[in-house]
Amino acid sequence: MSASAADIQFMRRALQLARRGAGRVSPNPMVGAVVVRDGQIVGEGYHLYQKLHHAEVVALEQAGSRARGATLYVTLEPCAHWGRTPPCMERVVEAGIREIFVAVTDPSPQVAGKGVQYLRSRGIRIHEGPCREQARRINEAFFFFVQHRRPFCLLKLALTLDGRIAAPGGDSKWITGEKARRHVHRHRFLYDAILVGIETVLADDPSLDVRWRLRKRIRKVILDSQLRTPVNSRLFQSGDPVWIFHRCPCPPDSPLAGRARLVRVPRAGRFLSWPAVLESLGRDSITSLIIEGGGRVAGSSLQAGVIQRLHFYYGPKILGSRGVPGVAELKVSRLADALTVSGLKVKRLGQDLFMEGNMG
Repeated sequence: MSASAADIQFMRRALQLARRGAGRVSPNPMVGAVVVRDGQIVGEGYHLYQKLHHAEVVALEQAGSRARGATLYVTLEPCAHWGRTPPCMERVVEAGIREIFVAVTDPSPQVAGKGVQYLRSRGIRIHEGPCREQARRINEAFFFFVQHRRPFCLLKLALTLDGRIAAPGGDSKWITGEKARRHVHRHRFLYDAILVGIETVLADDPSLDVRWRLRKRIRKVILDSQLRTPVNSRLFQSGDPVWIFHRCPCPPDSPLAGRARLVRVPRAGRFLSWPAVLESLGRDSITSLIIEGGGRVAGSSLQAGVIQRLHFYYGPKILGSRGVPGVAELKVSRLADALTVSGLKVKRLGQDLFMEGNMG
């Protein structure tokens, strides 16, 4: 049975609800649910990590007795396992739902079709696929993490029109305007962690906070081979967890040991091993990571092939060849060997240009 126009409308409403959890569900996915009876919505829900209950349960509780014999629209397959809460599939059966539309199945090994199979075995009609691509898109970081067990990586750079991130002396405030900077903080809110290199810490002393209309703790990740991060850096002031990846032995009395989690990883050529860094973050359920530079960090991450998405903000300035390049050496000698970007989108943000694209 194909979904009707009304079915698509109800699923789109479930997707709207799911997006309300953006930045507040990790390491879980965003999920929205709608209960419909006699063509009317009688229950709605979406997931927030700190509130435990999954979207389906919230919607069913709102619907109450009206859920019996109703239809459930949910953006992700109901879970089939015990986690912090009981399996949602059992609550769906108990509520008396007769029919379910599922946008996309859950790729997690503990679910992966088991929820749909269980519900079918209980006599509930299941329809899979309406708004599948939209449902996958809103949870692209979650789907990537489940498949690869490392975070989905976004490379963000603020650049002059000629591709520089700072003047020769290191001055970089501000290449872009206020509207572009608000846009950056909106995306910081959506991600689990933010990463910079030690040169950025020493040159800019960034706070790496999330300053948007909603506040959020964010994990701060520093690549610092020689453990040169000053203990009085602004990045420690917010109380957010700080991870420092390094390669040298850490003295037992290092003052950094009391301020940050120190993780020793091997080198790969001149830089710390990107696979080792990302696998370590993945083991701690960090599903998404913003990489904000500087130039050597940007260049090495691109060369290592770990970037999935690009966000480049261009301010209307030109610095010339003595400016600090946004992307360091990539070892590309021919145009045919250049890295290519797909799905490029361009947007105006005040006087600045925002460019978004996909790698790989």
